[in-house]
Amino acid sequence: MEQIPAKHIVTKTKSSDWFGLDYNMNIYRGCCHGCIYCDSRSSCYQITDFDQVRAKENALSIIRDDLRRKVKKGVVGTGAMSDPYNPFEKEQMLTRHGLELIDAFGFGVGIATKSTLLWRDADILESIREHSPVLCKVTITTPKDDLSQIIEPGAPCSSKRMDLIARLTSRNIFAGILLMPVLPFIEDTKEDIIRLVSMAHDAGARFIYPAFGMTLRGNQKEWYFDCLNRLFPEENLPARYIKKYGNSYECASPHAKLLWNAFSSACEEKNILYRMRDIISAYKRGCEYTQLSLFD
Repeated sequence: MEQIPAKHIVTKTKSSDWFGLDYNMNIYRGCCHGCIYCDSRSSCYQITDFDQVRAKENALSIIRDDLRRKVKKGVVGTGAMSDPYNPFEKEQMLTRHGLELIDAFGFGVGIATKSTLLWRDADILESIREHSPVLCKVTITTPKDDLSQIIEPGAPCSSKRMDLIARLTSRNIFAGILLMPVLPFIEDTKEDIIRLVSMAHDAGARFIYPAFGMTLRGNQKEWYFDCLNRLFPEENLPARYIKKYGNSYECASPHAKLLWNAFSSACEEKNILYRMRDIISAYKRGCEYTQLSLFD
């Protein structure tokens, strides 16, 4: 695997509004899941050859030193720019060893992934949970396996990710779903959203956090449109996007209000959290005393 230089890996977030994360940790650069909508392809991030996964040089030593220097403990998020459980992680084990360092230094963790390889590290998550918050966010954008394999070809199908949530929650690890993006004209039907909520309930998901739409900007947009033409040649989807959104960065589903009403009602009925403040409060509950003492 190609190595790229890095000075720091665990960095302070600008705000903890996003799932209460205090720090970001991206060990890998690039991703090979091939999701047609990936925002990390955007030109503003300046990642060349995005489909080639690279690891940051001396990553574990840098993570160790970064954590050692932190004055305040907090929750370290990983998975913001590239999936921490790409296929190479099975042998590289950089994410696993990074979690071991997070545990050793008394930090919490928030993981975002599409990969069932996360299950391998359930033992470390249980150890971290003894002293700090643990949050597992599994991205699932559709209840349909066949569709997930088309739009996320390098990732496990939706049902396998749902099974991952069931296994995590069976060990009392706080896990739920990132329902984002919900692609306009492709995934944004009321029936599918309600079905996904029902499947999440059966899997024991603690939360679902949605975005009924997507973002489109430089480089990402061109990639996405090329994929749409190749995968859905009869639909003429790029023309529909241009007509509806023009050059807009935020592309909300035309049915966003309807979807939100159906989604929130279904979550209320199934007792699944879906508001950010409630999710943060729930996964950090029980760690308040430990966290406060660590901050001293």
